[in-house]
Amino acid sequence: MRAMIVKEFRELRRDRRTLGMLIALPVLLLIVFGFAANFTISTLEVTIVGPNAQVVADQLAADPQAAQVLRIDTVDLTGTDATARAALRDDASDLAIVTGAGKPMVYIDGSNLFAAQSAKIAVARMGSTVDSEVLYNPDLKTSWVMVPAIIGLILTFIGTIITSIGLVKEREAGTLEQLAVMPFSPAEVIVGKIAPYFLLAAFDMVAVTLLGMWIFAVPFNGNVLIFALGAAIFLFAVLGIGVFISTISKTTGQAIQAAMMVLLPQILLSGMIFPLNAMAAGVRWIGYLLPLTYFTKISQGVMLRGAGLNTLWIPLVVLTVMAVVIFGAAVLRLKRSISPARRAVVRSAVA
Repeated sequence: MRAMIVKEFRELRRDRRTLGMLIALPVLLLIVFGFAANFTISTLEVTIVGPNAQVVADQLAADPQAAQVLRIDTVDLTGTDATARAALRDDASDLAIVTGAGKPMVYIDGSNLFAAQSAKIAVARMGSTVDSEVLYNPDLKTSWVMVPAIIGLILTFIGTIITSIGLVKEREAGTLEQLAVMPFSPAEVIVGKIAPYFLLAAFDMVAVTLLGMWIFAVPFNGNVLIFALGAAIFLFAVLGIGVFISTISKTTGQAIQAAMMVLLPQILLSGMIFPLNAMAAGVRWIGYLLPLTYFTKISQGVMLRGAGLNTLWIPLVVLTVMAVVIFGAAVLRLKRSISPARRAVVRSAVA
């Protein structure tokens, strides 16, 4: 038994990827749940419009409790009710206050669930001096916020885990040499590999979206084409991650391990579960480097708020850059994987 235990430790020491996962995963979980696991939004962005906007802004600034929670970004004396609603639709503010002859009207963005809950507490402290209304998710249903994010999670799962075993199977089956002598470029090989998964994931996306709308009554207030464009770019990015993982893995087990290391931060740090605004700054910046973060912004913006290109162009551009970089890295890695086999085949043929 002692010899068997020593043998297992030696094998584990040689398997640096598994050893790294055993060490890195607990540290990652500690950091995430220590710094990111926070549902409380401490600061709310506020837009105030109307003829008495400055007066209300001064009153909120003079109130110590309100000043701790509410950060006034915009004071527009000529703004109207439509201006306030647009600020929430464009994700520029968490709540908007419309001033006029009567009571101020407070609009709360219900698509940002945890911010909306904090906003309702802040409005309750104002008492009967204001009226309030929750937009885009009037009942603050968790399912309305989670379903758009779950669509991205499903695409991430298919694109990262399932696709990552694609080229690994070629290597395990010993058919990498066949790819080396075929008249295909690395980019063509990758496209050929990811095309079936792309179509399968696209079908799953449509099915999950329709089921979410039917079962949970999640609205779809925006443009279908913008949603489809964002989903296609995002899917292209996560499929590229899967192919990249397969090019740096020798076995299916290694590919799955690497995919899990990529999936875990996407789930925990993308804002899907814990709001980004509530995370510590160091952890929050990791979330800004993850594709799922930007697809969640697009899906929630389109489905719940009916946001347009003028609002969502930034996450669309970021996703596009990510997709190009990831695909380019996958092509380079695949080229390096195939080139030695190609040279070996050529030398064998010459000999």
